[in-house]
Amino acid sequence: MDERKRGLLMVCLGASMWGGSGVAGQYLLQDCGFSTEWLVVSRMLLAGVILLLIDTCIYRESILHIWQDKKDALEVLLFAVLGMLAVQYTYFACIKAGNAATATVLQYLMPVFIVGYTALRVWRFPRYQEILCVGMAVGGTFLLVTHGSLDTLSISPQALFWGLAAAVAAAFYTMQPKRLIRKWRPTLVVGWGMLLGGTALSFLCPPWNFVGIWHPLAGLIYAYIIIFGTVVAFGCYLGSMKYIQPAEASILGSLEPLSAIVFSLLFLDASFGLMDLLGTALILGTVFLLARHGQQ
Repeated sequence: MDERKRGLLMVCLGASMWGGSGVAGQYLLQDCGFSTEWLVVSRMLLAGVILLLIDTCIYRESILHIWQDKKDALEVLLFAVLGMLAVQYTYFACIKAGNAATATVLQYLMPVFIVGYTALRVWRFPRYQEILCVGMAVGGTFLLVTHGSLDTLSISPQALFWGLAAAVAAAFYTMQPKRLIRKWRPTLVVGWGMLLGGTALSFLCPPWNFVGIWHPLAGLIYAYIIIFGTVVAFGCYLGSMKYIQPAEASILGSLEPLSAIVFSLLFLDASFGLMDLLGTALILGTVFLLARHGQQ
């Protein structure tokens, strides 16, 4: 397998495992009664420790060097709380209130918020292609939330709120750590982000305060979320950047919501109508258009 094919395979595997972790989380949250807070805090703490151990084994450097610079230290803390913790909590809260497929699709409104922030920061009016993407995203969200009818919502107001919050958090999570990752390493930055974000949430929800029903299947699914849905998925996605362009990775990253929909249909007996599929297609179309725009 040549390097390009290896990169394409890695990003597809990473995105698919992320989508699978959302479906697995829905089972634990809705069928096993896990609390959102416990699932998030335990996932972040365990995944953070594992990622930092992997970083130490691979690079043979101290994981504490990143704290020697005050600017780096402050950015790591911001990334941990406002980026990593925020995106994890809002995503699983949306799953708890709705379902994994809807949560993942709404989170992919992230490019719209990035476009809006960028336009405000550089004080320029968005280009026509960016305006088109915003229109597609808004239209897709409308179809997903209302099924084309203004009389009723097809998802709960809580799911809509947490889904939009997840998109905002994902936008911050995507933009804020770029300088840190270029200076250091993805495993180091993400590992500290996971560990510190989980530590911050521990003050509100100690990891030993478990809520839910634990049985062998729940244990296997929980292990999947930690190992494959977090550690391996991050490793595949970030590792693919060695072999393919970031724009290609962002396009193939849209396999995450598609895999969440497929896994929901296969394992959770979910149902998706024409309006759901049209709304999903419009939202994911923004990712393709913006990625192509970034290559030009």
